[in-house]
Amino acid sequence: MTPRTPSRHDDRRRTFPALEPRTGEEFASSWWGNAWVEALEDTALDRARLTRGRAYAGRGHVDAITVTPGRVMAYVHGSRPRPYRTEIRLRTLTDADWDDFLAAAAARPDHIAALLDKDVPHALAAVADLLPMPGDMIPDCSCPDDGYPCKHAAALCYQTARLLDEDPFVLFLMRGRGEREILADLSHRNATRSAAERTSAATATPVPTVPAHEALAPRTLTALPPPFPAPGHPGRPPAYPHTPGAPDPLALDLLATEAAARAHTLLTTGADPTAELTQWQDAVRLAAAHPGSGLTASTRALYRDLAAATDHTPTDLARAVAAWRQGGREALAVLEEPWDPPAGPFDRARPALIAADFPHFRPWRNHLSTRSLQLRFGRDGLWYGYESDPDREDWWPRGTPDADPVGALTALLDR
Repeated sequence: MTPRTPSRHDDRRRTFPALEPRTGEEFASSWWGNAWVEALEDTALDRARLTRGRAYAGRGHVDAITVTPGRVMAYVHGSRPRPYRTEIRLRTLTDADWDDFLAAAAARPDHIAALLDKDVPHALAAVADLLPMPGDMIPDCSCPDDGYPCKHAAALCYQTARLLDEDPFVLFLMRGRGEREILADLSHRNATRSAAERTSAATATPVPTVPAHEALAPRTLTALPPPFPAPGHPGRPPAYPHTPGAPDPLALDLLATEAAARAHTLLTTGADPTAELTQWQDAVRLAAAHPGSGLTASTRALYRDLAAATDHTPTDLARAVAAWRQGGREALAVLEEPWDPPAGPFDRARPALIAADFPHFRPWRNHLSTRSLQLRFGRDGLWYGYESDPDREDWWPRGTPDADPVGALTALLDR
């Protein structure tokens, strides 16, 4: 289905052009679109009116649909020349419901990635009862038919299911909040969570360092003119204006900033920190260096372009970024490269977990898994934690790597 571009002058009022006539039995392909249809059909008191409403929707009798908090409205053509004003009303969520929903979404990078991909995880939808229950939708129509619902309201419901397929944020708007408001709240929550994680990381075991006098010890070199002193930090690029036909200012700023940082590192250390990275690894590094997990407009564009340039989806990139932030190149290799570890630490992991009252892990190559938790053994000798919805096999990196599998699992469960 080709997505349509609604009017967005007001994010809490979206109007969608009339949908084209539709052939076929199914009006929805997504699970949440089908849940909407099921709520309508479970509520209906007259199956014959539903059948006529489905036929009206299939023949394109529903004009432009306007969605506002708690209301879906459209004019529907019937047997008379003048169309009927038809609407569906439903309950909006309370602030407490929204707080629960947004907190659950911000706590899981896979949930955020799913929302940005226009997908709604089952577990997330259940947090705040986003989907209507039977009797939750109240139809109203200017026609003389007192059916519940009349065929015009049924037609509007079936067409609304097609809109939900295209964009689940339509469902969120029905429940009270627009897309920009939701993404802004998620971005704020994610930034707060990232700051807390950085603070926690700062108090962890310090990274081994090299004394400056050893790193800068004199070496025998060919005589050269005295060099200019290196600047203390990379310079900032100029501000690039947005001009029609010119390159994207964000892309130019990113390229200039990256070039300056690499040049400064090469000047002061003699080594290029990204020279050994593959194109995909470098794309993951770039995305991981920008906070927001693809939630702001600029980072959404960055994730989209980096994913497309490396022949991956934004979800692939979001998962790889989570691994990179977990442990850099080694963690990314653990995410993408299963391997068969030799006898030794991997074989001792299951007895250690059983002794710590974690008996239900099943092995596969370098993985130990339960229905929703997983430990992966890296070639660097560390254990990396992963989490998934139960029985979904949709694993996302979580927690802090540890040489002890029990420690890695404990860190994962304590998050």
